[in-house]
Amino acid sequence: MTSETSPRAYKDRRGDSAEPVVRPTEQDEVAAAGSQLIGGPLGRWARPGHRWLTPVRIVVLVAIGMFALGMAQKLPCYDWAWFRGANSQYTHACYSDIPHLYSLRGFSDHLVPYFDRLNGDMNYLEYPVLTGLFMEVASWLTPGGGDMQHREQMYWMANAGMLMVCTAVIAVCVARTHRRRPWDALLVALAPAFALTATINWDLFAVALTAAALLMWSRSRPLAFGILIGLATAAKLYPVLILGPLLVLCWRAGKWREFGAAALGAAGAWLIVNLPVMMLAPEGWKKFYTFSQERSVDFGSFWLIISQRTGKGLDTGLVNTLALLLMVLACVGITVLTLTAPRRPRFAQLAFLVVAAFIITNKVYSPQYVLWLIPLAALARPRWRDFLIWQAGEVAYFLGIWLYLAYTMSGEKHQGLPPEGYQLAIAAHLLTTLYLCAVVVRDIMMPDRDVVRRDGSDDPSGGVLDRAEDVFVLGQAAHPPRHAALLDAGPRVEWGVRTPAS
Repeated sequence: MTSETSPRAYKDRRGDSAEPVVRPTEQDEVAAAGSQLIGGPLGRWARPGHRWLTPVRIVVLVAIGMFALGMAQKLPCYDWAWFRGANSQYTHACYSDIPHLYSLRGFSDHLVPYFDRLNGDMNYLEYPVLTGLFMEVASWLTPGGGDMQHREQMYWMANAGMLMVCTAVIAVCVARTHRRRPWDALLVALAPAFALTATINWDLFAVALTAAALLMWSRSRPLAFGILIGLATAAKLYPVLILGPLLVLCWRAGKWREFGAAALGAAGAWLIVNLPVMMLAPEGWKKFYTFSQERSVDFGSFWLIISQRTGKGLDTGLVNTLALLLMVLACVGITVLTLTAPRRPRFAQLAFLVVAAFIITNKVYSPQYVLWLIPLAALARPRWRDFLIWQAGEVAYFLGIWLYLAYTMSGEKHQGLPPEGYQLAIAAHLLTTLYLCAVVVRDIMMPDRDVVRRDGSDDPSGGVLDRAEDVFVLGQAAHPPRHAALLDAGPRVEWGVRTPAS
C-alpha cells in the first residue's frame, strides 16, 4: 500500500493542516463497533485518497439524510393529524408548531410581524426579531392558492427546506471547527434527537448561526464571531450566554482585545437587527421578552415536577427569581472551575456547560431545545458512549411529552402517559444532561481524560486561546507551568499522550 492510500497517512485536504485526520474508530470503541455495519473501521469500500468524498461532505450528506428521515417521521401529521383530531399529533409523536402558527400568528393573512396586532391568544408574535423574519420569508415562499390545510402544509415544507439548509451549515461548521477531528460531527449528523426535533420549531436557525460563530472563533476571527453571536441572539436568546465563559477564558489568557472585539461585534449586530423594530413597533418588539418573563412553569422543567408532586402552583415571579439565582450560581461555579483548572478548559467545554446550566434551571424545556446542545456536546465531549446515553434520555423525553399531552387531551379515556410517567421522562432528560455535564467537568479537572487533548492538542476550537500562555489563574493552577500548553521543546502537554513538539 502506498503512502497516499495508507489510512494512517490520510491527510486533511483543506490545505490548512498537514497533520492526519483523527479517526474515531481508532480511539472510540463504540465508533469502532458501529463501523462494522459498513465494513469495519476503514471499510472495504473506503477510498482514502478520494478527492470528492471528504469527511465534511460525508457528514453533510449523512446530516441531510437524517433530516429527511425526521421529515418522514412527521408524515402522519402532515397528511392529517395536524388538521383532524388534535390528539393524533401527540399519539403519533409528530407535532410541530410551524403549521399551526402559520394561521395563528397572522402569516396566512399577510400580517406584518411585530407591527400588526393579532386577534388570537397572542397580541403580537412572541419570537425574537430574526426568527420572525425567518418565519416571514417562509410565508413569502408559501403558495397562496388552495385551502388552509394545503397552505399550512406548504408553509411547513418551505420552513423544512430552509431548516435543511441550516442543518447543512451546522454540519459543515462543526466538522471544520476542530481541524483534525471532522468525523466528530457525525455525532450531530446521527443524533436521533436532532432528526426528531429539527422541524418542531425554528431553533435550527439560531443553532446554525451559533455553529458558524464557533467556527469563526476557532479561526481566530473574534469580530466575525461576535457578529454571528449577535445575529444568533437576535434569533434566540441562548447564544449570548456563550460570551460569559469566553470572557473568563480571555481573562485567564489575557486576551482582552479579542474579547472586546467579539463583544462589540455581538452588541452591534444585535442592535442593527433589533433597533428598527424596537423604535417603530416597540409593543410588538418587546412581546418576546415580556412573554418569557410572564410565562408560568411549563413542560420539561424540574419546577413542573415540584408543582405536580406538591399539588401547588408555583408563583411565576418567585420561580423567575430562583431560576436566575441558580443560573448565577452555576456561572460562578463555571468561573471558579475555569480559573482553578490545572489546564485552561477548552472553549467548547465551557460553552456546553453554560448552555446546559440554562436549560436545567429554566422554567420550561421544549423538546427542540436539545438542538442547542447537540453541536456543543459533539465538540465538548466527542465520545459516542456518553453522547448516546444523553441522547437516550432526550429521546425518552421527546416521547414522554407527546404521550403526556395525549393523556391530558384524551379526557376520561386517559390515553397516553400519566403525570407520574411524564415526571420520569423529565427526570431522564435532566439526569442524562447532568451526566454529560459531569463527564465534561471531569475532563476539565483531569485533562488526560479529554479525548480531544490526548494527541497533544490544546484547544482546537479556541482560536487565539489555543496554546496561549495563562496570565491569571487561582489555586493549584497558579503553580508552574502557568500556561495551557508547553511551547518549548519537548512534550507539548503534561497529560495524555505525550508527543514531541514539532
